[in-house]
Amino acid sequence: MVDVFVSYKAEDRRRVVPLVQALEADGLTVWWDAHIAGGVDWRDSIEEHLDAARCVIVVWSKRSVGREGRFVRDEATRAQRRLTYLPVRIDKVEPPLGFGETQAISLTGWSGDRSDGRYQSVLSAIRSITSGEHPASRPTLRGPRVSRRAIMASASGAAAVAAVGGWFLFKPGAAKATSIAVLPFANLSGDPAQSYFSDGIAEELRAALARIPKMKVMARTSSEKVRDDDIQTAATKLDVDNILTGSVRRSPSTIRINAQLVDGSNGLERWSQAYDRPAGDALSVQTDIAQQVASALRLELSGSAAAANLGTTSNHVAQDLFLKAKATWQGNASRERLREANDLFDEAIKLDPNFAEARAQKAIALLIYTQTFAAGGAEYARDTGAAEAQARRALQIAPGLQSGFAAQALARIGKFEFKGALADWQKAYTDDARVTDTVAEYSRFLSSVGRSSEGFEWADKSISADPLNARSHQSKVWAYFCSGRYAEAAEAARGLLKWAGRRGSTLGRLGDSLLMLGKTDEALAAYLQCDPNYPSRLLGEALVAWRKGDRAGSDRALAQLTESYDETASFRMAGIHAQRGEKDLALKQLQRAFAVKDFGMASLPTDPWVDPLRKEPVLKALQARLDFP
Repeated sequence: MVDVFVSYKAEDRRRVVPLVQALEADGLTVWWDAHIAGGVDWRDSIEEHLDAARCVIVVWSKRSVGREGRFVRDEATRAQRRLTYLPVRIDKVEPPLGFGETQAISLTGWSGDRSDGRYQSVLSAIRSITSGEHPASRPTLRGPRVSRRAIMASASGAAAVAAVGGWFLFKPGAAKATSIAVLPFANLSGDPAQSYFSDGIAEELRAALARIPKMKVMARTSSEKVRDDDIQTAATKLDVDNILTGSVRRSPSTIRINAQLVDGSNGLERWSQAYDRPAGDALSVQTDIAQQVASALRLELSGSAAAANLGTTSNHVAQDLFLKAKATWQGNASRERLREANDLFDEAIKLDPNFAEARAQKAIALLIYTQTFAAGGAEYARDTGAAEAQARRALQIAPGLQSGFAAQALARIGKFEFKGALADWQKAYTDDARVTDTVAEYSRFLSSVGRSSEGFEWADKSISADPLNARSHQSKVWAYFCSGRYAEAAEAARGLLKWAGRRGSTLGRLGDSLLMLGKTDEALAAYLQCDPNYPSRLLGEALVAWRKGDRAGSDRALAQLTESYDETASFRMAGIHAQRGEKDLALKQLQRAFAVKDFGMASLPTDPWVDPLRKEPVLKALQARLDFP
């Protein structure tokens, strides 16, 4: 038997965590639905612990007092019957009718301080109930009480408005542009390993909501950065009008999804609904939620149902593998995680060969892997060809698939088909397209080939849609660097490092910018914060040593770059030799980079390290053959 059972609306979970932690710190045993084990029938588990608990804290909030709070009301009713009911409030609300006789303790604005008098009142009441004694006096509500007569009058008035003039609330009109963030859905399955599924549901909803005209949808990375914030704080950080949040409870046979649309300015609920469906029916739930959100915001989904499901699968096992694959590498694109993700994508495709989105995402993950970790030209060529084949097949299955065009663009860059890559990027990112992680790669491509104004434009769009994603801001740093604005590039890189942490790509670009500004010691300090074998660090160390007159040190860094990356670092080696005045060696490495399709050649028009070679016929001929857009 536990001391305390906590009843609350699932979507308030992050707000209830401090209460649970405080009670446990004070030596009480607490049960709440986060303790439900995977595979357990959650209804039976809740009922068992509810009926056994010595005290039941019922958390009343804007959500739990609403029409979707029926489970909380059911649990409160049982607690009242057993004389174990203890109500607390985390919002300025009145408990529903029938639950107001016992005064509720207000914890509105409480942040977890165990010395706070309000929490001490909760603790005292729990101890009185668990000891079998009724408190001598109940804590009083803070703020005015609303009488039953007032509630009934308010309800009657609302009914009259609905019956007589309700059309005014929903009358047609021109919908205003609005914005929304879908926060990661809480995983209530009792198994932390299932988080990929609840996070994946939220990501699929972002894609569905992106089909709503006049709707700006915040991208995944930024939305996940605010997963632990309250609604209004999250809305402020992301600068959005609305928040969609919810929870997922999954068992082998069923799935329960709760979803709430909340006004970001005041935290009031606009719409909410619970869905109990078979385990493989998540796709239909996602579509319905998107439709309900559109309706609540007086907007309309665009396109047909077929368009909504473009590139998806009806095989729920394949869908599960797909979500797991994306979660495996996004946010941590290490060699091992990218390999694991590619294997999972392969399993999903094997189960459903027409799963176009899985093919496109497989291509993207494979290209990121090979461009970063390929051991040589043969592996690079093999993987680039395999990725292109996946992207092409994805577009055959689902013409118009955004991720398919993005994947094909990345593959074409790897094959030096730059005009074709630009055409694919432009198909992926039209003016009204959903901004995803790959838009940072689009911005980088534009900046690399010398289309700087467009590079800045798409970097800004990426930052607007994903402001807490370091990759978005990194694309702006790159745009500054490629356009020769080194002081601004260094300033932007420093700003990014303050909140995004130590990232090799950012530190490398900071070092490069400082070196171009003649700040050799500051540049070296930046390079040395990268991993010892990071290619940008080795290039930087070679150039800094050369400028300091340390030929041996420069040679050591160059040798380590050659040993670690061989021909796939040919373009970087060309830059080192060019800066050292070794033109013949530099041109030889450029020709080698061209032959092995070194990805660095995409920045040949703008890379400052090869500037000493600009007048050389060999470089001019190579640039002409590459046919940059």
